[in-house]
Amino acid sequence: MSSMESSLVKDNPLLLPLNKEKTVYDGFITVQERDFRMRILLPADRQLKGAKLHCSWQLKHLLRGYEHIVKQEQAFSMSLQEVGLKSRPVCRAISPPQYYSQLMSEMEALGWDKLLFIDTEFRTLRLKVEDSSGRQHILTIKLKSKHPAEAPECSADLPVPLALTWTPQSTLQQLHSQFVLVLESLTEFWDVLDEIDSQTWILEPEKPSRADTMRRIAIGNNMSIKVEVDPRHPKMLPECFLLGAENSGSCLWSAGRNPNSSVLHNLRDVLEITFPSPATHEKSDFSVDCGICYSYRLEAAIPDQVCNDPRCGQPFHQACLYEWLRALPSSRQSFNIVFGECPYCSKPITVKMAAQKS
Repeated sequence: MSSMESSLVKDNPLLLPLNKEKTVYDGFITVQERDFRMRILLPADRQLKGAKLHCSWQLKHLLRGYEHIVKQEQAFSMSLQEVGLKSRPVCRAISPPQYYSQLMSEMEALGWDKLLFIDTEFRTLRLKVEDSSGRQHILTIKLKSKHPAEAPECSADLPVPLALTWTPQSTLQQLHSQFVLVLESLTEFWDVLDEIDSQTWILEPEKPSRADTMRRIAIGNNMSIKVEVDPRHPKMLPECFLLGAENSGSCLWSAGRNPNSSVLHNLRDVLEITFPSPATHEKSDFSVDCGICYSYRLEAAIPDQVCNDPRCGQPFHQACLYEWLRALPSSRQSFNIVFGECPYCSKPITVKMAAQKS
């Protein structure tokens, strides 16, 4: 199937070919929540540039003033794929023709290969951007009705707030260039985390995003370390907390940091251990189920409370252990800490009340 056929048939089930040559298509288009019958006649080479659109006078009236936009091959192609043949209605308030002309002109300058998505209202765009290390990123842009006079809303998966400047003379290409500079300023941060991700077993987050600054790294059975990397100072030894029996909440400091070594190597030196890695261990070696609910993940949480008795070392979810101890008559509570006995070995165990979700 040619690209022409794909845009008319695969992406839009409301237009069907009427002849074997597939030069005549008939179907419906929804404009302002009304359905209109339409027919598209393609030239023998089946190129959109020479296509003719046949429709009712009502539809022609709605499209009046937009003829020069429709005649542009790229604009017409996008109208077919993203607007004309979708079952969803387009926006109720159609923007003036100048809005679409401006948008088409800016996309031509930027390059259509950078466009991942555009919604049916031609307001929300997703642009793909590759940084100098080959990492793929997505910049989401929500244009205002008075574009380019009004600044668009921009968002991306970043560990810092996205601050891009915009003036009425700005373009999407300039916005894209600013975003590339932001990505380059975060290259060292992602280098640090990529090394940690590739050479250790990450317990949390389960699927790290480019915005995540925290990693919980497996050290051994019921032992892990939580590190928080500063996006602005990624080469500094991160704030670290040991989690596990007899070490829960123990903080490590950056004493003895070697500025010539990577963050991961400095962590190894401070802890005087070799982290288990995908090359030496299976992740199941560290994925021990909670001793109360018998599951590993409770929503997004994993077992992070461990019995301090090394002969027991049973892990629990914080929420599970808190509810278990609070229900026991022998337990006592002081402020947000509950004191009780381990459900497995009956040795003393404590847990803080789980933080309330905002």
